[in-house]
Amino acid sequence: MGFAGAMVVAMAVDALLGWPAWLFARIGHPVTWLGGLIAAIDNAWNRASEPPALRRAAGIAGALAVIALSVAVGWALQSLLPSGWVQIVLIGILAWPLVALRSLHDHVAAVATPLLAGDVAAARDAVSRIVGRDPASLDDAGIARAAIESLAENASDGIVAPVFWGALFGLPGILGYKAINTLDSMIGHRSERHEAFGWAAARIDDVANFIPARLTGFLFVLLAPQRSEALACMTCDARRHRSPNAGWPEAAMAGGLGVRLSGPRIYHGSITNEPWLNEGARDPRAADITEALTVYRRAMLLVAGVLAILAFA
Repeated sequence: MGFAGAMVVAMAVDALLGWPAWLFARIGHPVTWLGGLIAAIDNAWNRASEPPALRRAAGIAGALAVIALSVAVGWALQSLLPSGWVQIVLIGILAWPLVALRSLHDHVAAVATPLLAGDVAAARDAVSRIVGRDPASLDDAGIARAAIESLAENASDGIVAPVFWGALFGLPGILGYKAINTLDSMIGHRSERHEAFGWAAARIDDVANFIPARLTGFLFVLLAPQRSEALACMTCDARRHRSPNAGWPEAAMAGGLGVRLSGPRIYHGSITNEPWLNEGARDPRAADITEALTVYRRAMLLVAGVLAILAFA
């Protein structure tokens, strides 16, 4: 239960400070360090001249190596810390950069503010920083939809999932999870280059996020303005999503706000026909981003409160 207390510390520090720009400029960020390692392995081991079976085997080896190294670093750091309350606080401080609580809120709020003011160009620019779809193709509803989807999905894999694994296993758990999530973000794509090499990264990420995604969905159900609609939409539509996990928080948020999410979108000039979540509902507006942020804040407070009870009761 001490690890639960450490995650409360990590969430509190991140909520207060985020990851300051001056600190990023000086030392980067643990995720960028992981990204550098993954990029180096991708460049060295993912050879287009090799057959798919060998590229898949190389991807498995590379993913396991990154995860094992991250867990080992977490275990080594944790083993050096003194016991008791000092250990809880220090683990929380070391875990702080791995909890994107404030960053996610600020990035989504940066979309809502100009969209509420009618500045569509600024809202497109802001949303392009958090999603991969073509911003020029997005109207007001598309911008709002993209921001809400990003908030819902990243609440799960950016906060709930790392905190979940950190509460269970401390620094090895949270560092191991961030390695898994970063691997998936960088190489877990169904592209020509990564279809085989990134296969293991995508599958491992699916497993690691299975429980946290569903927990996040139920958090949104509990705290959404329309709870029964959120539960109905989550249970009916979550499995329609292309991801086995992201559909749970996104569908819960769609039902809870009374809007439709997902649906067709444009990536690199090509239309991707994704199914709708809460299809019969209206399109989201700028005010719905603000409402989604309120649900998000309440959910994160509830997570911190439950962890505090587990740690200190």
